[in-house]
Amino acid sequence: SLSLSWWYLEIRVGVVSQLLVHPLKSGKALSVALAECLRTGLKFGELQDRHWMVVTEDGHMVTGRQEPRLVSLNGPSMEELKFPVKLSNNRVIDCRLFGEDIQGRDCGDAASSWLTRYLNAEKTYRLVHFEPHMKARKPCETEPLFSKMSEPRRLILSHKPNAVLFQDSWEELQIGSVRLKRVMACGRCIFTTVDPETGIITRKEPLETLKRLSSPLFGQLLTVKKTGILQVGDEVFQVVR
Repeated sequence: SLSLSWWYLEIRVGVVSQLLVHPLKSGKALSVALAECLRTGLKFGELQDRHWMVVTEDGHMVTGRQEPRLVSLNGPSMEELKFPVKLSNNRVIDCRLFGEDIQGRDCGDAASSWLTRYLNAEKTYRLVHFEPHMKARKPCETEPLFSKMSEPRRLILSHKPNAVLFQDSWEELQIGSVRLKRVMACGRCIFTTVDPETGIITRKEPLETLKRLSSPLFGQLLTVKKTGILQVGDEVFQVVR
């Protein structure tokens, strides 16, 4: 279907089939039916996408590349970890995220001890929370389904998307009141070879299949031009100027 205004054309190209919020960077996804789409990513209640992160004691980020078990974060012999969402009295740690200097609020010694024991690490890890005034965010990431893969479901989960659509390759999208603009195709790293259910890294698939098909590019990085609400089932329109 088409929707025409005096300066651009909207072409219906798909539908949102899934929305995923990852509160912890490299952590397990929370599937939601509705989420706020902010300029800093998706938000569901008090949970914001990738606003918690594991770091070393000197503030360098730790992801599933270094610690694959972060993707499952479920230890049968571990006690439940609870801590307040807001920890305004805790110290602020200088962190390093993809070459950017940012600050994160330390989540306390109990969280640090739990993570260090769960990951069976020889070094001490800390958990930090990025508060709204601290976070320097990269573009929100949206990914399509990919039918040529032998394990499409596993591929999508291991790529940590925020929204799953039925098509890709669009420069600008309108989804409800939300306007998104394509920044670049997303190159894929060794993290995609971590099984999201077991936390085991193979260092092979899906990268080997992607390379055979063309290149290790899958999905698109998008920036949020206009904020709003996203829902599963929302129609997706390509904006053509």
